[in-house]
Amino acid sequence: MSTVNPPASAAGRPASLGERLRHIDRSYWVWLLAIAVLVVLVVNPLVRLLLVSFQDADGAFTLANYVSAYGRSRHIDALLNSLTLGLASATLCVIFGVPMAWALSRTDMPFKGLIWISILGTFIIPPYLGAVGWILLAGPNAGWLNRAFMALTGADSGPFNIYSMTGLVLVIACYSFPYVFVFTKSALDLVSSEMEDAANILGAGNLRTTFSITLPLALPAIIGAFILVFLEAIALFGSPALLALPGRFHVVTTQLWQFFEFPPRVGVASAYAMPLLGITILLFWLQRRIISRKGYVSLTGKGGERRPVALGKWRWPMLGFCLAVCTLSFFMPMVVIVQAATAKAWGRGFSLDNFTLENLYFTMFENNLTRDATINTFTYAGGASIIAIVLSLCIAYAVNRNLVGKRLGNTLSFLTMAPFVIPGIVLAIGFYAAYANPPFALYGTAWILVLAFATRFLPIAYTNSSAAIRSINPELEDAVRILGGSRFTAIWRVVMPLLKRSLAGAFILVFIPATRELSAAIFLYSIDTQVLSVLLFDKSDEGNFEMLASIGLILVFITVALILIGFRLMGRDFMLRRTSA
Repeated sequence: MSTVNPPASAAGRPASLGERLRHIDRSYWVWLLAIAVLVVLVVNPLVRLLLVSFQDADGAFTLANYVSAYGRSRHIDALLNSLTLGLASATLCVIFGVPMAWALSRTDMPFKGLIWISILGTFIIPPYLGAVGWILLAGPNAGWLNRAFMALTGADSGPFNIYSMTGLVLVIACYSFPYVFVFTKSALDLVSSEMEDAANILGAGNLRTTFSITLPLALPAIIGAFILVFLEAIALFGSPALLALPGRFHVVTTQLWQFFEFPPRVGVASAYAMPLLGITILLFWLQRRIISRKGYVSLTGKGGERRPVALGKWRWPMLGFCLAVCTLSFFMPMVVIVQAATAKAWGRGFSLDNFTLENLYFTMFENNLTRDATINTFTYAGGASIIAIVLSLCIAYAVNRNLVGKRLGNTLSFLTMAPFVIPGIVLAIGFYAAYANPPFALYGTAWILVLAFATRFLPIAYTNSSAAIRSINPELEDAVRILGGSRFTAIWRVVMPLLKRSLAGAFILVFIPATRELSAAIFLYSIDTQVLSVLLFDKSDEGNFEMLASIGLILVFITVALILIGFRLMGRDFMLRRTSA
């Protein structure tokens, strides 16, 4: 820790403990407080999660929770379903994302801007809102696609059923393929055209060059993205709850949710969450190992000229493929959501007689439930963003200025980034196990949601804070201290003014996902602390799709407004920087 040497006592004796404490750099207490808060938010919930899985109601050691968790075949089936869902979704994401990344990065395909906007739109839509859109599109009999099929063919029923494993895989892939797109495009952007030119000179055509030269260079990034999407798919709660439960099958996250039905079986849920946590940590480690092999690409000529590949007559089929993916993920779901939100009855179709803005007005201004949920959503997201940024800024400053030693600094960095590998639903169970009972007794209060959101998105805040602090030369602070100023003076007068812009952008990056968070909120909310994402999920049981779509549109409008502010503050690529983090 950073200290100043205490003066020698008048009698020449060693300084007392009180004298030493008075002369310790006051910033020491700030770093200690930050470390304590980090332990409370990250370490304690995980430790409690592990302990509770081996305890009975009286706190005695037992293995009964594991027997209950894995003693029934349907619980094992849920685990297998999650693995199937993860593998199938990740494979479909690669099929969607890799050709689109190649087309936008390496070819002369037309209308790239339109595809970019569509992919950004897919980022903006919360996955559970996309699932609502697909219920309107492909719900048995009533969905628009089934009704169109029956109208065209005269059949009694339609062929589409979104309440199935196939439907769930499609929906998750539609809202996860942008991860594959971003990773792959980033890798392809580094590949020099000189490599492809050499292959062409030796007689290879564009197709053979692409499969034998270009895509292999991006293979580490593609594999890394595959693992990331797999983890995303098995950890999602909203889409499986909306589609799998009506389809009468379970995945891990929905089974965990059932363990929390009254009376909640926290020990069994903790035991059941262990494989999910273990798989996530293992695959995330593997993903980081693969991604760290960026030298695989740069060794082949980073910095060389990059020319688009001329597709010729294949330009339009390639555009058609990209538009088809964007139609599945963005255009069709958004059209039916907007129609439902602005319709007197969504099933009556598209007509002026059916058009109304009453749903949106009622949702925003007259419905006490949605109004309170909206206020809660903004308040909790704002509080969580402030806590995450202040904590991450303290940790990032202490680590980057080497105030806590290299070993402790590495440990703090690891703990700050650890929530990135913890599924939200597992984190929520850990928070419930750690803070639901006395002496904290936070369950049912707003604090447990705010703290859980802050912990969930702490890695985003830390990544941005650390990058911002690294960009400031420490000599600026040294100059203040040489002139007699304290470290706090240097931070307040020099560092903070330089960080204002970056911190404002980091606030937006944390605030956006916090307003949409469902997997943690669904375990920790109460009647008085309901947020929009939970309200949207609860209303899905009532079948009031007009209200569901209105709530979803409010979330989308808010997100778009924040992204536009983010564009202005941090540049047009700030969403991609967030994803890379």
